[in-house]
Amino acid sequence: MLEIIRDNFLEFFCASAAAALSALIIRLYNRFRGLLTAVLAINHDRLYQVCSFYLRTGQITVEELKNLEYLYKGYHALGGNGTGTELYIKCRELPLTEKRTRWQDGEETADKRERRRHS
Repeated sequence: MLEIIRDNFLEFFCASAAAALSALIIRLYNRFRGLLTAVLAINHDRLYQVCSFYLRTGQITVEELKNLEYLYKGYHALGGNGTGTELYIKCRELPLTEKRTRWQDGEETADKRERRRHS
């Protein structure tokens, strides 16, 4: 009986270790997939927010466009498509400006309104 245990111990140990390792890999993989899904969702939400703002104001600065491209690359690399891509393309077509002059639906900045009021 002792010989059977001794002869099969290594096989039993290896099988147990492989099963434990497989369970760990599956758990880590599921967590990783969950993190990817969460990051994609957060990235999509941010992309949607900034694109909506740029499209609403009808302009985008060079810095904003660079940031938007950085956001989009991450979004696209994670498999994001659809509305995020459409919004990104629309924002790339906006006129570039050196400095933001509008903050809402074509509204000028407060300092421009103030200067116009005093002229």
